[in-house]
Amino acid sequence: MSSLSSEEKRRFLRALKEDEEFRHAVAGYLGLSEILERLDRNEEAIRKLWEEVRALREGQEKLWENYEKLAQGQEKLWENYEKLARDMHDVKSTLNRLTATEEEESHEVVSYRLRNDMGISMELSNLRIDDREIDLYGASGDICVVGEATVRLGKGLVEELDEKVELMRRARPDLLRPRLVKVIYTLTATPEALDEARKRGVWVLKIDRDLVPRPSV
Repeated sequence: MSSLSSEEKRRFLRALKEDEEFRHAVAGYLGLSEILERLDRNEEAIRKLWEEVRALREGQEKLWENYEKLAQGQEKLWENYEKLARDMHDVKSTLNRLTATEEEESHEVVSYRLRNDMGISMELSNLRIDDREIDLYGASGDICVVGEATVRLGKGLVEELDEKVELMRRARPDLLRPRLVKVIYTLTATPEALDEARKRGVWVLKIDRDLVPRPSV
């Protein structure tokens, strides 16, 4: 059998390289067709596997992006919470200062009005009975004063004052006198609170005037 010339060999190799059908025909003739088909299938499987890996990687990157967004959102929530907590603390501190100032002022103003209007000299102070605190209390002779001081008077505090008087009747009757002045000192009051104070005989005043006149005692 004669061998191929150099030109024929080059043409044969070029055909193997460029012509897939010719290549498979030669491989089949040589018994390699099945191997090539398996290699093609493996190549396709590997390609699909890499596509899945790439998709998983993209999904993981998306998850990390979402996690970072959640972490940033949580951090922002904590910042807002801390700011709200600071604001609430400031409000509470301001309210406590206002309340303390109102109590001190109420002692001075009510004492002055008692002395000026009724000719009664009386030292007023806070009083605690059990777990209840009364902002204004004082007694002189047969008269005593029981009251509250607040920045804004609502109907509930008027009712609460009567509850505290009843508590005193039960727990500390020795502090009460035959003549009782119930009083509330405030900066402002709701109309409902003033109506309730009139019904219950509670004197309501601010620094410059009466909101509900003092009942006769």
